Amino acid sequence: MDEDGLKSVAMLLQARNEIEARITDIVGRPLVHGHLSDWIGAQIFDIELAPAAHRAVDGWFRSGPLAGRTVNIKHYTRGDGLLDLTDSDELEYYLVMTGPRGAAHPRAHRPWGIDHVYLFDAFDLAQKLRAEMRRIGVATSVRAEHWHAAEIHPRAAVQGFRLTAAQTAALAGFASLPAGVPLRAFPASPATASRSRGRRPARSSTRPTADPGPPADARNGRIVTEVVLWPRSRALGVVVTYAAGSR
Repeated sequence: MDEDGLKSVAMLLQARNEIEARITDIVGRPLVHGHLSDWIGAQIFDIELAPAAHRAVDGWFRSGPLAGRTVNIKHYTRGDGLLDLTDSDELEYYLVMTGPRGAAHPRAHRPWGIDHVYLFDAFDLAQKLRAEMRRIGVATSVRAEHWHAAEIHPRAAVQGFRLTAAQTAALAGFASLPAGVPLRAFPASPATASRSRGRRPARSSTRPTADPGPPADARNGRIVTEVVLWPRSRALGVVVTYAAGSR
């Protein structure tokens, strides 16, 4: 039994539960698949969410060039070219937010983030897919050129739909952590990862200083900050290191 590993996982799950409870208080909905992305999309793109669950329509744009149009909001941790579609006549647009492009390794962690946003005309997309003999449904494969033409963030490719500076800044806050700036939680077992390989954990080469300040990742200029998360019971503290923002 990996006792150290079990203790670390238990502590991290408690911290995650606390974080999810706080997010639920803000969003006003349980933190289940779809609710968080719906709320974020609604806040950034000024969408009125439907009061009850709907099979195809999540809400309506309240302002801008698409005011009054229906929309389905989606989020995927990776932009792997797959899109869940519906043939509903009520739906007019898909607002799709994804993490990094490309398929992830099946056993790799998929952090929640928004790196790309796409706006698809539902009818136009369905027509193109049918012409290409693609099925309309769950996990429909959409060609790269269609994604390219529908991108609105960070590259603006849709004519007549441009993000404001406030919208761009809001989306930047949800960007995935760049390579080289991992999410780490402590306390952790230094021996856990190496035990299965039969190797001793490597010693840290970092020398402490009196006041080192927040470390910065030299490759991307993002500042790394440590934050202590205290559960409601205050019996457990977990330090999370994350990329706090750009210089």
